Amino acid sequence: MTRRFRAPGRVNLIGGQVDYHEGYVVSLAVDRDVTVAAAPRRDRVVRARSSSYPGTVEVDLAAAADPASVSPAWGRPVAAVARVLREHGVDPPGADLSYESSLPPGAGLSSSAAFGVVTTLALAHLGGRTLVAGDAARVAQRAEHLALGVPCGIQDPLTSLAARAGHVLFLDCRTLAAEHLALPPGIALLVVHSGVSRTLAGSPWAARRTESFAAARRVGVRVLRDATPEQVRGEPRARHVVHEIGRVLAFADALRRGDVDALGPLLLASHASSRDDMEVSTPELDALVECLVHAGALGARLTGGGFGGCVVALAPEARADAVLAEACVAYRARTGREPTPWRVRPAAGAGPAAG
Repeated sequence: MTRRFRAPGRVNLIGGQVDYHEGYVVSLAVDRDVTVAAAPRRDRVVRARSSSYPGTVEVDLAAAADPASVSPAWGRPVAAVARVLREHGVDPPGADLSYESSLPPGAGLSSSAAFGVVTTLALAHLGGRTLVAGDAARVAQRAEHLALGVPCGIQDPLTSLAARAGHVLFLDCRTLAAEHLALPPGIALLVVHSGVSRTLAGSPWAARRTESFAAARRVGVRVLRDATPEQVRGEPRARHVVHEIGRVLAFADALRRGDVDALGPLLLASHASSRDDMEVSTPELDALVECLVHAGALGARLTGGGFGGCVVALAPEARADAVLAEACVAYRARTGREPTPWRVRPAAGAGPAAG
């Protein structure tokens, strides 16, 4: 019997480069997702196809091949998820998997995490198990490490799994405790792709992560969540992480109070720190932030790992469409790049899909 599952992408609203230091983030699932139709097979082969990528992936579960050796490369997470599930005591059978996606790749909206999450849910179901959100997120995270060589944090898969429609997720990346917070009424969420595609594999993102852990060792802590502002004053990478965690806590508190005026400046401070201390921005992302604010956004910042992809912004609901239109015209004229704008709404987390 064929079953369908879906996993949404996510927008990191605030809290960049802090999840792997066990910090706090505010993120949300977006109303775009990866879906898979999964049917069991009688043999031990997983055969996967995607409407977004060419070729058919075949993974022989009995052979236990290295996920990094799977071809075409887009199917490596399938082999990695199967391997990690077995490590967690789930033995998936052979399967036919058919993927579709409304998430643009290379946009910083965690299409790779959504792919890993939906594959985890499908193969675990075929293996007779339903995983709780934290366990499924750990499987998807570990699979992404194996398949893509990117040491990503827990934020992306857990947001995809634990999100609630109409809310943002305040997530403690140490304990995995999650609080669902409502956006104040009259506020719209905007996402604009810069026209610069990005991928974390092969980008300086891994180097920034390594540099931040080196700074943690210099100040005497395991992760930078445990450092103080005084300890990291002379360490730009660490300074970003420590102050970003503080900004996230202030942002979540402002949401609880319904303090709209506090939100925009925190987003702008986050972007400035990502640009200057962590150095993960680009001239295009900086220009897009400036264009959005000039057009009337309350605040904006790069989202995702940086080095291209998208900017997220908050704007008054009544002017959201005008802000997007004006900002895109200005950005196009300034950079020669073609932006792609969306209004996004916080979506429900991953699970069975209709059809």
